[in-house]
Formats: sequence, C-alpha cells, structure tokens
Amino acid sequence: MDKLDKETLVKIVKLVQKQGMKGAKGGWKEFLDFHDKRFGSSLSDPAKRSIDTLIAFLTTFTKEEDLEFIAKITKNRERIEELAKSSSDVESPQQEWVVTKLGKVSKAIKSTAMIAVDCEMVLCEDGTEAVVKVCLVDHNLVVKLDKLVNPNKAVADYRTEITGISAKDLEGVTSSLIDIQKSLKKLLSHGTILVGHSLHNDLQALKLNHARVIDTSFIFKYLDETTHSTPSLNNLCKSVLGYEVRRDDAPHNCRDDAVAAMKLVLAKIEHGFDDPIAVERKHVPETDFRKLFLHRIPIGVPSQELMKIFPPNFTVEVQPNCRVRGRRYSTFAIFKDSEAACEAFEKIEGKVEKDVHGRPQKLISFQPKKGSTASVYVQKMTSDALLEKPDLLKRRLAQDEGVQSKKPKVDMLEEDCVKEYQCDHVKEIETLKQELRQKEEEISNLQKILSALTRKHGL
Repeated sequence: MDKLDKETLVKIVKLVQKQGMKGAKGGWKEFLDFHDKRFGSSLSDPAKRSIDTLIAFLTTFTKEEDLEFIAKITKNRERIEELAKSSSDVESPQQEWVVTKLGKVSKAIKSTAMIAVDCEMVLCEDGTEAVVKVCLVDHNLVVKLDKLVNPNKAVADYRTEITGISAKDLEGVTSSLIDIQKSLKKLLSHGTILVGHSLHNDLQALKLNHARVIDTSFIFKYLDETTHSTPSLNNLCKSVLGYEVRRDDAPHNCRDDAVAAMKLVLAKIEHGFDDPIAVERKHVPETDFRKLFLHRIPIGVPSQELMKIFPPNFTVEVQPNCRVRGRRYSTFAIFKDSEAACEAFEKIEGKVEKDVHGRPQKLISFQPKKGSTASVYVQKMTSDALLEKPDLLKRRLAQDEGVQSKKPKVDMLEEDCVKEYQCDHVKEIETLKQELRQKEEEISNLQKILSALTRKHGL
C-alpha cells in the first residue's frame, strides 16, 4: 500500500480499538480525552476525526508487538512514520479550540470594552472551512488586527467572488490560525465583549470559545416578523446607519464589515433598547420570484438531469453556472413567471420543510441516467409571507401595526433575540456557566465548613 488515505486510517484505528490496544496515552477514547480538551471522547467516531488526529493516536504506540500489528495491517510501517513526521507534533494547531479566560468573574462582567471581528473563510478539500483573513477593530474603530492567514490545508474553493482572496494573495503568508488565536486571547482578556455579525460562523472558523458576545444579526429584527430570518449586514447598515457596506455581488472586506458591526452596536447603545430601531426588509427583485433554488446537488449529477425533478408540462431552464462546495453544488431553475415557479414547487412530491431563514424547501429523490438515486433540495427564493407584492406587504403591515409606511417599526425585543441565538458554542457556554456556579457554591460550602471547624478547634 503506497498511500494511506483517511478511510484506511479509520479502519486501522477501529481495528486497534477492537483489539483493546493502548498506546502511551491509553486507548482511543483515553487518547481523545487527553488530546482534545474541547470534545474529548464524546466525539469518538474515528470517521469524524481528522487525519492528523488518527495519525497522532497511532504514533502513541511504541511497544514492538503493537508496532508489528499495525505494520501488518498497513503492510507499510514506514508510511505511518512518514505521515507522522509530515504532520505537526501531535495535531495541526488549526484543529485545537481555545477558550478565552475572563479572569475574575465579578470584574469581567463589569467590563464594557468591545472588539469587533470579521473573517473570510475558504473551503478546503477535506470539506472543512479555514480562515484566510481576520480583522479586529475596537470601539473607537481603530484596527487592532488585520492579517492574512495561511490555511495550512489544500484549498478546494477560495470563493474569491465573496472573499476577494485568491491563491496568489496567500503566497508567502506565514501567520497560522494558532498565531491569530494567541492574539485574540490577549485582546479578549478581562471580559472584553466580542462583536460581530452572524458571529457563530467566525467563532467556529477561529476555533474560539468566548463567553461575552454581541451578534448584530440578533439584536435587530425585520419589520415583517412572519419569518425567523435575520437581516444581512448590508441591509442593517442601510436601514440603521444610512449606507451600504458593499454593492450587490461585490467581494467582502473584513475591515469594512468589522467596522460596520461595531457601528451598529454603538448605534443600538446610543439609541437605547426600549425604543426599537426600524429595519425594513430588502426588496426582493421580481425576477427572483421566477426561480427555485436547487442545492446540495451531488457533483456527479449533471445540471441537465435536474429537469427530471419537475413535471413535464412546465417550461423550465436550469442554469449551468453552478456554485460548487466540496462534493455538492447549487444552481437555479428559472420559470416563465412567479406563478409557474410556485405551482411547480407545489406539484413536486416531498414534505415541505423550512430552512433557517423560513424559506420553504423539499428534499427530492430522483434517478439520474447514470449512478444511484440522488437527493436534491428544492427551495423557494423567499418565505411564503413575502410572495405578496412588496408595496402591498408594506401597506398591510403599516395598517396592522398603526405605523406610517415611510417610517416602519420593528419589534426588537432583546429577550427574543437571546432565545433565537441557539448556536452550539452558546449552549456550551451556558453549560460551563452553570458548572461554574455549582463549583462556586461548593467552594462556598467548603469555606463555611472550614470556618466552623476552625472556630470549634480554636485555630
């Protein structure tokens, strides 16, 4: 065997597990508890672990009989050693999460210092996203960090039309994610509040766990509350600050986005939380109502084959210019008018679900000419509540709420925003806070017992 891919390594680790073998760090689960302070053995499926983690585990075996067993499985003991040397000491630093330290909780929660962050991410060949640019600004809009980052992985899609970054831009870049994490830990110490838009994406990419955050996508709401969708940063800036961060379809700019997020929070603080700031939903172009969005399409399925999804009596054009993300891609099906698009969606067999923005979608299975059955999501471009003409919707909402159409009102209850912010890292933070409170109670009880014993014995 001249190459050990992830699938092979997964099989090796599973066989080692089955044999009950233990290396210098114990068995597989014991190794994970030592190696991964964030997830530990709670994520024990080898298939869900990175190649570096699998190799790091195998290289903990030093006994001759264990090495012979592994060599027998792989038929190439030198290959494992070669891979181990080519990887980092134990695992790529990009795989490690960091948790910021708040210091003394009583002081940290009183801190009003704020730092806004924005990142650009690329899609890697292993299906993960990697940070390639980070920018941070403080409450005075002074740039505290603005760096390109080497992903240290093979990149499948630079998403240049979004990130504005190409392979050439990263030539010679030496900063790694671990360098950025070190800078973030310093900037976010002592209870500094981290600000951003759709902040969970940035925290996930940065492998950062921070307790004090403000996410601008959840402290503002649209005038139309018939869906749970959140405003885009560009639309928020236009409604609240009076300018657009970027033109439609223009690449993102980390610095501009971080500054925009900070300005939005400062505007909210200045305006106050009792009197909501109006955010009007961005007008959806009429041409978009003629489309259905097709996504999570296997790359082996040609776009022409997607015509089979729709009933034969519809005139539909499936766009060939697709956006690829790993092993999937997406595209649009265009109909003669919005009525035809809605009718086609209704006639497609499948259970109606809703995505995170409240847009109806159906999971469709069909049989391409070649290959096995494929599954594709067919989604409307907007929620059903917004299929009315924008001007009619605006007038209806104004009448219902007693608000002038020129000055729309939005209910931005902070309590509701907190309920909506159910990202995994936030849930984990709440769990950690609860554990911290329990520990504090235990310490308090122990101190009381110690004081009582001290008095009793006259110490």
